[in-house]
Amino acid sequence: MCASLPPQGRGPERLVSGSDDFTLFLWSPAEDKKPLARMTGHQALINQVVFSPDSRVIASASFDKSIKLWDGRTGKYLASLRGHVAAVYQIAWSADSRLLVSGSSDSTLKVWDVKAQKLSTDLPGHADEVYAVDWSPDGQRVASGGKDKCLRM
Repeated sequence: MCASLPPQGRGPERLVSGSDDFTLFLWSPAEDKKPLARMTGHQALINQVVFSPDSRVIASASFDKSIKLWDGRTGKYLASLRGHVAAVYQIAWSADSRLLVSGSSDSTLKVWDVKAQKLSTDLPGHADEVYAVDWSPDGQRVASGGKDKCLRM
């Protein structure tokens, strides 16, 4: 189970949850106890789900080797980002919501251009699975950590 809240002050409160049954649910907890949307499409466990900083897009990472993009207001499917050859463990948004970085058990990081819905940069460098990824505050660098016990920037 994974969950994410959008940044404060970006419209009505929303919550997105991902589950081991390959589905996500979009919730508006202040308005209803039932989900706004059931989001399907992943073919394996969902590892992480995150709202973009502007709350417009939800990204989900899965053991099915893909990242899926969803509308942050309606939960409607937008696109799949494919390029990893193994499970995608972690994803992180750049502060301006333009880029998404992903870390995978294939030992790579990939930077995605969300608007173009395509791979921007492939970042090899780890000797094993990548467990953690994040952006520097200025959005110029990515930090990652993995099974190889290395922190890379």
